Amino acid sequence: MKKAEKGSCGYIQYQKKKRLVVTFILFLIPLAIYATGYIQTKTRLNLFTVVAILGCLPACKSLVGLIMIFMQKPMSHEQYEKAAKAAGGLTAGYELAVTAYEHTTLLQAVVLKGKQIVCFTQDAKTDPSYIEKHIKQMLSANGFPSAQVKVMKDFDKYCQRARQLAAAPKGEEEENFREDERYPGKSSEEVMLRVLCAISL
Repeated sequence: MKKAEKGSCGYIQYQKKKRLVVTFILFLIPLAIYATGYIQTKTRLNLFTVVAILGCLPACKSLVGLIMIFMQKPMSHEQYEKAAKAAGGLTAGYELAVTAYEHTTLLQAVVLKGKQIVCFTQDAKTDPSYIEKHIKQMLSANGFPSAQVKVMKDFDKYCQRARQLAAAPKGEEEENFREDERYPGKSSEEVMLRVLCAISL
């Protein structure tokens, strides 16, 4: 199972496999503890049962995460190639399942330039204005109060906008960006992408 970093294409599929294995093991451990106690004492009323029940808590938490990640639909390789080509050399992220209070939204592709962030989602339930506001709030809280976020549901329009950003000259905000001491050597776009990764599954 090849590891895929958060923000890269293939991350959702990797997480599905990883979380499935982890959840299975986490449920297997309390089951083994319970079975050991039952074999030794011939009754379920023992300390092993209590430990096994408590051991189910992290397993259940892992199961919730597994269900949430299985609800996300990864982008196709064809879509990824088109999006990556449109973004050119710009900072871009893929398969970011952004968590918000009301709904988790999978952003199949994100491209960043200066203070502009353009996202593509194929989630029919997504309210673009809601997720735009949520991302702006998160970025503002992390030192980017002037970030402009646009969420699109049309893939062709997203690619067109990404090409426009890639062709545009550097803005003043890019020239005047002061390096974030938390992320030495990173551009403003790379730092903003890290914020998006931090608020994603």
